[in-house]
Amino acid sequence: MSHNLQFYIDGAWVDPVVPNTLDVIDPSNEDVFAQISLGSKADVDKAVAAAKRAFNSFGFTSVEERLDILNRVIEVYKKRSTDLALAVSREMGAPRQMALDSQVGVGLAHLEKMAETLKTFQFRHVKGSSLIVKEPIGVVGLITPWNWPLNQITCKVGPALAAGCTMVLKPSEIAPLDAIIFAEIIDEAGVPKGVFNLVNGDGPGVGQALSSHPDVDMMSFTGSTRAGILVAKAAADTVKRVHQELGGKSANILFPDVDLARAVTKGVAGCFGNSGQSCNAPTRMFVPRDRHDEAAGYAKVAAEKFVVGPADGANTKLGPVVSQVQFDKIQDLIQAGIDEGATLVAGGPGRPAELNRGYYVRPTVFADVTHDMRIAREEIFGPVLAILPYDTVEQAVEQANDTVYGLASYIQAKDIQKARDVAARMRSGNVYINYPTWDAGLPFGGYKQSGNGREYAEYGLEDFLEIKGIAGYEAAE
Repeated sequence: MSHNLQFYIDGAWVDPVVPNTLDVIDPSNEDVFAQISLGSKADVDKAVAAAKRAFNSFGFTSVEERLDILNRVIEVYKKRSTDLALAVSREMGAPRQMALDSQVGVGLAHLEKMAETLKTFQFRHVKGSSLIVKEPIGVVGLITPWNWPLNQITCKVGPALAAGCTMVLKPSEIAPLDAIIFAEIIDEAGVPKGVFNLVNGDGPGVGQALSSHPDVDMMSFTGSTRAGILVAKAAADTVKRVHQELGGKSANILFPDVDLARAVTKGVAGCFGNSGQSCNAPTRMFVPRDRHDEAAGYAKVAAEKFVVGPADGANTKLGPVVSQVQFDKIQDLIQAGIDEGATLVAGGPGRPAELNRGYYVRPTVFADVTHDMRIAREEIFGPVLAILPYDTVEQAVEQANDTVYGLASYIQAKDIQKARDVAARMRSGNVYINYPTWDAGLPFGGYKQSGNGREYAEYGLEDFLEIKGIAGYEAAE
């Protein structure tokens, strides 16, 4: 990759103001395989200035012009799909095919959905004698995570382009290479200079400067709740809009009438997908107390079918987690589950026996988990499932909602009306009934400390728009 030590600012690849490199680690083997540059406030200032200049023209483009730009980005994205997949697989450990099908595929789905949305979105309407206009908010700062990097880049860049915003992207410094390729895609697609800018860096060096910058009109952040709070505090002095998609501890309630074997097996797969590194993973499985042991048995069988290995392994189902920091955090919580008295059904501490290098976590299932245990309260972000027995559905709902998070909830039931009734009571931004297929048109975002604002389709587009009322627009008789 020719641009990994540069930033993309004002339509050109430029060197950092102050040289400062960071190693990029392959989590499959712990080897350094690339380097990037870390930016500073000076780089952010250059990028924001470019975006501010570009907004003077791009903010007033037609829908047709922006749709043409989006479609060009989509075509180049398709052409670079294999490059993107290899980068994601290497930098964050996603198995190769999963990286192509899911990590890269979901990004394409978001871009295509945004293009589809833009074709029919109403940016203005008459109300009485007034005109209501939805306009681009201006210069936006985008901070994206390492776990689903292209999902989050496209969830932000797509609606920003569609709205007419200009932007500065800071991807995760842990998994930054896919974002560099994405900047190459933007460049090849002929996006006007200054509309999209990329500055690599860490939170203190770039995230803070971007969030507090007086010429940034909005911050869109995806990551941990801890980091999201820092972004909001940094943004507060300039009273800019802050859109956050943060952590989760999603409950999966299995009703007494459900096909338990199927529901548990699919629940384990949902929890372990992407090596458990999804903010909306169904990590707390609530099962009827009288079927608890049966559910634990199904979960054990399901967990032990997951083959853990390097991202380029032919049979790998679960790759490594992303870093030593994440590995250590997960190991601490697995040990906490044991120490606090949960029953270890599958997995446990340490790496799988055959793997002695790389950030590999054993697919782990705990049963007999109580609501007050750390593994039931804290976001683990690894392939660790907690099974909690309940006596009544009412109790399960109460405990499911008793969390600082509110990103997603899952309900499995044969009686669809009962599932709908419980869905209405869940305090989360999304509820998934009976493991539906993923929908790029569904609004995505959280309640409580899982964030604010929404992403995907028109819901994401709305968050990049200001609303203006023009009174007296229609001449009085």
